[in-house]
Amino acid sequence: MKILGIETSCDETGVAIYDDANGLLANQLYSQIKLHADYGGVVPELASRDHIRKTVPLIQAALKEANVVPADIAGVAYTAGPGLIGALMVGASIGRSLAYAWNVPAIAVHHMEGHLLAPMLESNPPEFPFVALLVSGGHTQLISVTGIGQYELIGESIDDAAGEAFDKTAKLLGLDYPGGAKLSKLAEQGNGARFHFPRPMTDRPGLDFSFSGLKTAAANIIHQHSDNHIIDAQTKADIARAFEDALVDTLVIKSRRALDQTGFKNLVIAGGVSANQTLRNRLTELMHQRKGQVYYPRLEFCTDNGAMIAYAGMIHLKAKQYSDLAINVRPRWPLSELNAS
Repeated sequence: MKILGIETSCDETGVAIYDDANGLLANQLYSQIKLHADYGGVVPELASRDHIRKTVPLIQAALKEANVVPADIAGVAYTAGPGLIGALMVGASIGRSLAYAWNVPAIAVHHMEGHLLAPMLESNPPEFPFVALLVSGGHTQLISVTGIGQYELIGESIDDAAGEAFDKTAKLLGLDYPGGAKLSKLAEQGNGARFHFPRPMTDRPGLDFSFSGLKTAAANIIHQHSDNHIIDAQTKADIARAFEDALVDTLVIKSRRALDQTGFKNLVIAGGVSANQTLRNRLTELMHQRKGQVYYPRLEFCTDNGAMIAYAGMIHLKAKQYSDLAINVRPRWPLSELNAS
């Protein structure tokens, strides 16, 4: 049984075809980074228009890559939220229309469930139960996962998400958009002992995050060490290193607490920030110490992609959880509202 997955929640157009017997057959992705770079961030209207231009050609390319025809497709999955409403409407409209034309079920997929299940695409998938750390530009969440559809939110950011804090701090350092990965690369050249930033909300109980104060601390240091808005290269690297260390430490501390609270032995990390090598190394060390296991998606599946939507859609297709003819998207959609399959 094969399913087509469509992802258009923000600034990447992803289309994939997944087969429940043979795995991923096709994975097409188009990034809008160059389109939004001049604006220093995603422009929703431009994102929507670009999805309109790219989605159908990518579907055609995916069908060709997988060597299948529409008659081979058993269902169409699309991201219904959360995300930018205009961008979501593009994928939902195309996905729902194709499903109607091909006379197959349509499946509305939660974007963050797609990220959470992305490690299931690997040859060594995690077993339930596990704690999931979802870290991206729009979300930082800790989820207790006891099965498909059985998700309990146990911690989240009360302000900026981790990826958002990375990008905003990178912009303060004068790095080009998207700056998170560039900041991490710059941090490799930094002296970790020169500056020390706070580890927000780690001095009190609980699993929630807050990164806006960390970004403000970085802004203050940048201001103190700049001369007429110019800062030397080594100081930039040292600030980047201190910022990354503080953010990663915070994520590791909260993940440890979540594992203590749940008693689970497995940890999943997914979302764009899960590609950060420092974070991966620290969490690997943490789980080695705890005699547990950490699971990641491959790098290409850390950012938004159609493969994770196709996989999540296949699970819901098998459970006969279909969407009706109405085209509904939810820019805000708590993961906890998903029903168990």
